[in-house]
Amino acid sequence: METTVQYSDTDTVSVRQEYEKTDIETVISNLESDLIGLKPVKARIREIAALLLIDRLRKGVGLTSSNPGLHMSFTGSPGTGKTTVALKMADILYKLGYIPKGHLLTVTRDDLVGQYIGHTAPKTKEVLKKAMGGVLFIDEAYYLYKPDNERDYGSEAIEILLQVMENQRDELVVILAGYKDRMDIFYESNPGLASRIANHVHFPDYSPEELLEIGKIMLAEQQYQITSQGEEVLLKYIKLRTEQPLFANARSMKNALDRARMRQANRIFETSSELNLTKADLVTLDTSDFLQSRVFAMAGESQTTPQIMSNPYNQGQMDPNQGQYNPGQVDPNQGQYNPGQYNPGQGYGQ
Repeated sequence: METTVQYSDTDTVSVRQEYEKTDIETVISNLESDLIGLKPVKARIREIAALLLIDRLRKGVGLTSSNPGLHMSFTGSPGTGKTTVALKMADILYKLGYIPKGHLLTVTRDDLVGQYIGHTAPKTKEVLKKAMGGVLFIDEAYYLYKPDNERDYGSEAIEILLQVMENQRDELVVILAGYKDRMDIFYESNPGLASRIANHVHFPDYSPEELLEIGKIMLAEQQYQITSQGEEVLLKYIKLRTEQPLFANARSMKNALDRARMRQANRIFETSSELNLTKADLVTLDTSDFLQSRVFAMAGESQTTPQIMSNPYNQGQMDPNQGQYNPGQVDPNQGQYNPGQYNPGQGYGQ
């Protein structure tokens, strides 16, 4: 026989106690400390967390209401922290009891859509099975829908997703992510999907100053440091790089630092191979490690002349610091032609 607990209007609950009991404070604090910038995103996540916490308190005193809509849309450029925030969101949902497991599964179109008839449904259902109990993060979700291709099977995956998002919303949260303009078109073309998304969070691009701070954190994690003059050059690099194609915020920042580390290693090898090095030598990046980037060359900026390992005939080669081909030349001292050699250089604009 069930016993119904009656609550009076004077019964009290403590928001602070519930906040501390669920450990949401730790998640929110980590979100603040782990991510540079993104103030509107952090504010939106706090709002969602507050709604879920109050909903939990309401249930605790016997107030009935349907679960708040939890499916989300994350929009913004690449490298703006969408996947990282999705991980934090999964943790919040788990700690508040809205999903039973709390794991995050990240997929793209290729994981959901098959290449022939009868292939898409089992692929999509297998992904949903793995994601059940947690959060399914679908990156660049608009690629699921290709209206110009009659033989495309993406619409089949969308139909299956719609059914699960509606019928099993207490067991799975879906986050759709991608560029904002493309996601807007995607939702316009799929109103059934758009109606099931309760929370829209836009991730703005980082400012150059924020990217510099992100870069310094990345370097510290790898036990590197940068000189004050190097910081000035790196900030200038960032401002130039943001104006060029294929810029991806923190991802491009990571790529730039990886190349700077390679140039530092090359610089040490060429100039200090016979010397004893200090720890500072091994951990410090200076201006030359950034000035040799193609970004400055493409912008018409002056840069230091790279040093190439000496050889009898001044071999032509692609300088790894420049990513540009230096054709073979006749050495005036030797009178012999040394053909240029191609060495895979750096990615575009890094």
